[in-house]
Amino acid sequence: MHPILFIVFLPLLAALVAGLTNKAAPPVFAKAVTTGALFISAALSWPIFLGFVGGSSEATVVPVLTWIQSGTLAFDWALRVDTLTAVMLVVINTVSALVHLYSWGYMDEDPDQPRFFAYLSLFTFAMLMLVTADNLVQMFFGWEGVGLASYLLIGFWFRKPSANAAAIKAFVVNRVGDLGFMLGIFGTYLVFDTVSITEILAAAPAMSGATIGFLGFTVQTMDVLCILLFIGAMGKSAQLGLHTWLPDAMEGPTPVSALIHAATMVTAGVFMVCRLSPMFETAPVALGMVTFIGAATCIFAATVGTTQWDIKRVIAYSTCSQLGYMFFAAGVGAYGVAMFHLFTHAFFKALLFLGAGSVIHAMHHEQDMRYYGELRKHIPLTFWAMMMGTLAITGVGIYHLGAGFAGFWSKDAILEVAYGRGTELGNFAFWMGTFAALLTSFYSWRLMFLTFWGKPRWIESEHIQHSVHKTPAEAGEDTTGGYHPHESPLSMLIPLGVLSIGAVLAGQIFAPTFLDDAAFWGSSIFYNEPLIHAMHGVPYLVKYAAFIVMLIGLFVAWLAYIKDTSIPGKTAEQLGPIYRFLYNKWYFDELYHYLFIVPAFWLGRQFWKLGDVGTIDRFGPNGIAWVVEKGAVGARRFQTGYLYSYALVMLLGLVAAITWVLF
Repeated sequence: MHPILFIVFLPLLAALVAGLTNKAAPPVFAKAVTTGALFISAALSWPIFLGFVGGSSEATVVPVLTWIQSGTLAFDWALRVDTLTAVMLVVINTVSALVHLYSWGYMDEDPDQPRFFAYLSLFTFAMLMLVTADNLVQMFFGWEGVGLASYLLIGFWFRKPSANAAAIKAFVVNRVGDLGFMLGIFGTYLVFDTVSITEILAAAPAMSGATIGFLGFTVQTMDVLCILLFIGAMGKSAQLGLHTWLPDAMEGPTPVSALIHAATMVTAGVFMVCRLSPMFETAPVALGMVTFIGAATCIFAATVGTTQWDIKRVIAYSTCSQLGYMFFAAGVGAYGVAMFHLFTHAFFKALLFLGAGSVIHAMHHEQDMRYYGELRKHIPLTFWAMMMGTLAITGVGIYHLGAGFAGFWSKDAILEVAYGRGTELGNFAFWMGTFAALLTSFYSWRLMFLTFWGKPRWIESEHIQHSVHKTPAEAGEDTTGGYHPHESPLSMLIPLGVLSIGAVLAGQIFAPTFLDDAAFWGSSIFYNEPLIHAMHGVPYLVKYAAFIVMLIGLFVAWLAYIKDTSIPGKTAEQLGPIYRFLYNKWYFDELYHYLFIVPAFWLGRQFWKLGDVGTIDRFGPNGIAWVVEKGAVGARRFQTGYLYSYALVMLLGLVAAITWVLF
């Protein structure tokens, strides 16, 4: 039996056991079952991945069952295992297993732990279904599965109104993208008469240049299909325009943030574009759109991240920005580079989220960085883990030494390949990516300095005040308020340690394989070898661009948050409208509120007032009730109880009957 069957179905089995058992057994039962299943899946995933790295594994398809046969539409439930799948298996299962273990400590006091762990495992199963899909329908099944599971996880604390609102927002925004994805699948089946990914990719090159009628225009067939598919990716991977759900998703527990925003749901769009890369290579307009949207998202999210105070929201916007990097790498044709950044990003971004959770745990659930300070002395292990993640995401490394953290290898490769592409869009992406790297360095070091350096500002937090039963006035000069931050339990620190290793070494070890080994990728993606050669031939200034801007960002953050802490306030005051524009996330939420929500509510009220109440109720149940009521009033007038009244009615009836018979 192929190990992929255990890898995919063990999380599902664990989710069913934990969910159905729920509180009938002690919480440790559900935790042990789900965590054990995920660690087994992770352990089985690594040999498959290393087999492809070493060249000993071959792509295969493992059948599960016959699914649907209807006319020309026929497909089975089968699990595709190739290089692209193997990369995703390692990323998903490793991070998910560590998130499960981390949740033992983080969710220890929650009364609904079995339900939480069941949701986590269900989410992992859905994502595994997506990445092992051998046809587009199966991919859509996993696509919608992660959407459902994310809704359950984001709204896990359902007694909290903001969590419910965030869950609904994530669900609705993703449905917009999913409509595009569905239309793309329908169109692909219409054109290719199959939903088999293998058959579609084999036939795609022959469709290059073909046209089709769409919305009254003659357009390139493959451009239309790929743009529709990419709209689905925009929703799932939170690209500009369909990104608004991502920051609000922070309302869920922190382990959820690490799972959704690091390794799984948000990377589904990138995976889909890379899986269908031979299709996208026949659609130059669609690739241009992918490049532009990716670069725009990259810079948009980075600008917003510089102004946020919530530690989780800063990292969430960072995720959005890094996804932009992945998309514009795919847009210029470097799908292997995009997947490499997805691979390294999973380690350091999960590390940053879980590290932030450890800080929040230490600070009595406080998430505002303005109320932190000097925490490196109190939670040193968390500090060093966050430091490794920060060094990785900011791309610390030196090209000529051939050494650097994970983000150095993948982010530099993206900037180099965008420049090496030599097109106008490629150059645009390069400059946007470079500026975003500057901002990434600034907000990442800003987070570190506000959290771990400076004087303690703990007593200003309402959470801390509640814990120590003091107000700032009562605490006086003691800005700690007598509060003692505590290091996280071992179950939370072990995942931080493992992910730190990934943040340090993942790029160093696997860069040659992901970037330069065409045999490694095989036929799982479109591998543009000339572009990779061009990437290695770019000027040294391009190779050092990310490192240079990292130093600038570090210096500016040190100047503003260590050297002279009055600078941020003065800058915000001077910039005025610009600062408010960035702080309010470019007013996307407000814009969508007036463009979509207000008209939708108005239309709903019209249907309610005029359609439901004014028509259906009026002439339906209310109308019938009115007729019965009036009839009863009329009948009551004849029910007098006097014999002569009844005799009169009978006489009138008799006269009417005789008249009708005679005349």
